[in-house]
Amino acid sequence: MMPEPGGALLRSAGDEVRSLARPLETSADLTPLVERVGDAPLVALGEASHGTHEYYRWRAELSKRLIVERGFTWIGVEGDWPDCWRIDRWVRGLDDRDLDAVGVLARFERWPTWMWANREVADFLDWLRALNAERAEPDRVGFYGLDVYSLWESLEEILRWLAEHAADSLPAALLAWQCFLPFHEDPHRYAWSARLVPEDCEDDVVRLLVEVRRRARPTQRRDDEEFDALQNAEVVAAAEHYYRTMVRGDRESWNIRDIHMADTVDRIVAHLGPGSKGLVWAHNTHVGDARATDMAGDGLVNIGELLRRRHGEDGVVLVGFAGFGGTVVAADAWGDPDRVMQVPVARVPTHERLLHRTLGAPSLLVFPEDRSGPWLSMRLGHRAIGVVFVPDREHGNFVPTVMGRRYDALVWCERTTALTPLHRERLADEPEYETEPTGF
Repeated sequence: MMPEPGGALLRSAGDEVRSLARPLETSADLTPLVERVGDAPLVALGEASHGTHEYYRWRAELSKRLIVERGFTWIGVEGDWPDCWRIDRWVRGLDDRDLDAVGVLARFERWPTWMWANREVADFLDWLRALNAERAEPDRVGFYGLDVYSLWESLEEILRWLAEHAADSLPAALLAWQCFLPFHEDPHRYAWSARLVPEDCEDDVVRLLVEVRRRARPTQRRDDEEFDALQNAEVVAAAEHYYRTMVRGDRESWNIRDIHMADTVDRIVAHLGPGSKGLVWAHNTHVGDARATDMAGDGLVNIGELLRRRHGEDGVVLVGFAGFGGTVVAADAWGDPDRVMQVPVARVPTHERLLHRTLGAPSLLVFPEDRSGPWLSMRLGHRAIGVVFVPDREHGNFVPTVMGRRYDALVWCERTTALTPLHRERLADEPEYETEPTGF
């Protein structure tokens, strides 16, 4: 348990909050944060849940301004590479020209589909496609998936690419495919088998990755197909390792996933060149620097920490999101259909409770260089809602956080509402195993 700060300290913290906060009502109110980003080539934008309209809306509004005013050239999201690659091709006007954003997002099938197949994302993608249509192809903004889950989908994409471009390398891919084949496209069944029997597909996957790296050598943006094949091979290798580690109950699976996502950011940067500038969309637990939370004590890293370590404090801006209470889209258990749930008002003592009592209205807080003040240096709980949410056990959703070390700015949304899924979630046949921020 964290010790509760004394009344005098809380009053001082409230004074600091008031001094930093600016009203947030329209997109124009984001100007202090746009100016804070400056020339930084990477900005990571969080969310305190995967089902809140206000987090998605303000993240989209800020992204629009950064694309138009600061020249950002790509977005990487907490989603599967193959699904997001199809979105990338669509927003850049290369494929599926007869579809709108709703039609493209309808192809998201992995639970929880509402994370990306929602009205808020569709509206942003329609805007992005219209913007890209006015630009020359090399200047169009891309959209990429950073996550690790798409083992079978990525393997299928590799087989397709090799059959068309490097048929003599197919035997290496087919060995990996045949190794996984007995598990009927169920990564969990494979992972449990590898735990019980000391035989796995790791060697075949490594050989496949080496072969694809040898044959796919993207050197510039127009080498899209080669880059796609190479990234799918990286996903297969990381996913095989991830699932094998996860079934052991090993928390290292979190690190495998976040290191893969940070590595994917770096591969996109290398592919698009030194002039590229990227936005990362992911949950606060991935975006906020893990060293400012209790994750560090458990040996866990995340995207925000890795980006700061690799690109320097000046090269990365981390933006968190938070709210006091309202509604959210989530599920009662992993793989269950989605529903709208009530979010209890934040308990005492938490950052959310302090911000509510001090501000009481949507606000933008951009942190100064000196973060030694009472609020920015104070360790309090900070809410994190995942795709699974049990309001009666909400005490487990608060992450001990030093706000000034975790982010460079915070978007405070006060009262929040559920986002709008494009379709209702069906009961998953083979749901993914649960990972943070809701547990293992």
